[in-house]
Amino acid sequence: MGGVRGIVLDSSVLLPSADDEVIGDAGLSSGAEYLLRKLRYSSIPIGISHEQGLSSSKECLLKEVAKTYLCTIFCLSPEDDISSEVSQIWEGKDGRLIHVVSWCREDIFQKKNGSHVLKVIVGSAEREASNDSGYAVTAEMLSISINKLQELPLLVCSMNIKAAGEEALAVGYVMKPSREEDFAKLQLVDAILHKATDEILAVDMTSPSENSDKVTFTRNLQELQRYVECQTDCCVIDPFNNIFPILDRMKIQQILMGLETLNIDGRCRIRAPSFVKVDSFDDPNLEQRLAEAKLVLPSIVKPQVACGVSDAHSMRWCSLKSLPVSKEQLNVDNHKLDLELVKDAADWLRKALDLTIFGFDVVIQEGSGDHVIVDVNYLPSFKEVPDDTAIPAFWDALKEKIVQERTKKQKPLN
Repeated sequence: MGGVRGIVLDSSVLLPSADDEVIGDAGLSSGAEYLLRKLRYSSIPIGISHEQGLSSSKECLLKEVAKTYLCTIFCLSPEDDISSEVSQIWEGKDGRLIHVVSWCREDIFQKKNGSHVLKVIVGSAEREASNDSGYAVTAEMLSISINKLQELPLLVCSMNIKAAGEEALAVGYVMKPSREEDFAKLQLVDAILHKATDEILAVDMTSPSENSDKVTFTRNLQELQRYVECQTDCCVIDPFNNIFPILDRMKIQQILMGLETLNIDGRCRIRAPSFVKVDSFDDPNLEQRLAEAKLVLPSIVKPQVACGVSDAHSMRWCSLKSLPVSKEQLNVDNHKLDLELVKDAADWLRKALDLTIFGFDVVIQEGSGDHVIVDVNYLPSFKEVPDDTAIPAFWDALKEKIVQERTKKQKPLN
């Protein structure tokens, strides 16, 4: 038998009955806030289950609780297989799932619960709660009773110790509730550096909504987002919403068109590449649209989604077979990269995208010498940049961003 793979708290143990006393957060039952605060930093996935038809006020309260304590909401019916529903979200976890219910709802999900689900019944009026301080849970047990919610952490600890074996060591503490609250409020990190583009499951470019509704992130990234929402003093480098334009090639091309404002007489131009959106290659006006966009063969065709999905970097060449030439080598104008122009473009993009760590690819057009930004990436690898240049620059950018955010919030950097 493994340890605890996840804990699902039924609404019946979180929302008070008519006779219960409400303590702590408005609308939560006695002991609920204490339990949620302890579980929040346990590294164990936590969920909240409720049936359909819950009143809107109670549903809003549960959503607020889930946001505050980093829980996943499961809306279930009595016919649902709770283990199957949870496994769709909490994948790759060994051990048993704990489903905590009030004694008045102990019969829910009775038919489909298996040995991998342990039902914990709270406050049973007829069943005798376990008197064993070690909470001896066997693999065959399908349910166990406890007197109150505050006992659940001890049960979880007992199961995890048994799963870990004889080498496991449990460390307990006793302190005043106010002191425990202070520990719970301690901020774990001052800044978060992420690469959310590597945590994308799907991008729906057909969605009419803006930004976050188009993108489905992994469970880990969703948990990080919920954590950040609760830690208002934590600096995120960079805000998740700021990366969305980079996911859409059409959007980023439209932004790059603003580079024209940097062009002045006496130096090379910097610009976006010529482009056109093609919904169908059977479009009878396609040839005319290509000509209007100043596109000629050879051209590159790429998906609109720029990163995060399997086919984002697939491409095709639309070209003609090369014709024979009379010379083995052709003379090509040797245009040098205008570093000052590229730096100006980097500053412009930083303001336009509101990003701290990003990269872009520049190609120089033969003949005209135009500097064309053909791609923009978030948090690139910097593998082509020497460490003695990349690392100090990277660290300076992070510190500058953190200082800026602290200044906005009028909190000095220690």
